Amino acid sequence: MTLPFVKMHAHGDDFIIIDRRGLHDPITAQVARTLGDRHTGIGFNQLAVVLDCDDAAARIKFWNPNGTPLATCGSATRGVADRLMHEAGTDTIVLRTDRGLLTCERASGQRVSVDMGQPSLDWAAVPLAEALDTRLLPIDGDPAACSMGNPHLTFFVEDIHAVDVAARGPALEVHPLFPAKTNVHFVQVLDRGRIRLRIWERGGGVPLGSGSCCCGAVVNGIRRGLLDDRVEVQCDGGSVTVQWDGQGGVILTGRVEPIMQGTACGF
Repeated sequence: MTLPFVKMHAHGDDFIIIDRRGLHDPITAQVARTLGDRHTGIGFNQLAVVLDCDDAAARIKFWNPNGTPLATCGSATRGVADRLMHEAGTDTIVLRTDRGLLTCERASGQRVSVDMGQPSLDWAAVPLAEALDTRLLPIDGDPAACSMGNPHLTFFVEDIHAVDVAARGPALEVHPLFPAKTNVHFVQVLDRGRIRLRIWERGGGVPLGSGSCCCGAVVNGIRRGLLDDRVEVQCDGGSVTVQWDGQGGVILTGRVEPIMQGTACGF
């Protein structure tokens, strides 16, 4: 079997899209691992499988490169939206993920926005292993936590360049407080409307960017009183904008760009 794919990126956060509308879904954990290998496969931070859906333009399933599923991916959702809006000749589209129905819109400058839904702030929804105030966890560094459909742990630091993300991230990902593991962020607040973010991604390592991690980091910064409701997030691979009014959905906006298309063989 062969699998046509498109590869895209959003501020360096690379993902592949496999459109299986009208077809069966052949992606398993092993297939995702094979495709995700950067030496013998295509390589990606996330894989998005586009499927038929009764109540939206499409349903998206996401995979990490280590073969684990995930509920949401802000970058790949915007990439799928970009392609399907081009296909339909529209500037807005609704997609279904495990987070629910997500509304996406075209913005200026090859940018796409997605309403990622309301963050989950209660300890049980993150989830944490015990009842704690998610704004200030009893972990060295006093991080905050939330969920955007996947868990996020945010540390606020004075100097982002002093943090060895690759050394600290793996142990924090599997911290006992997080039974489902967690994404880990290190944030330097530049001012109330700008942050510098570096990430250890659950199941993926150190990416150049991550849409859902940008959202989680901003949500936690707003909850701690450090940020305004519109924030430019500067990642290793570029910048996105995150807006949250403290009540409704989190709006993620940024560029999405195609890299290549091709056909994966041998499945």
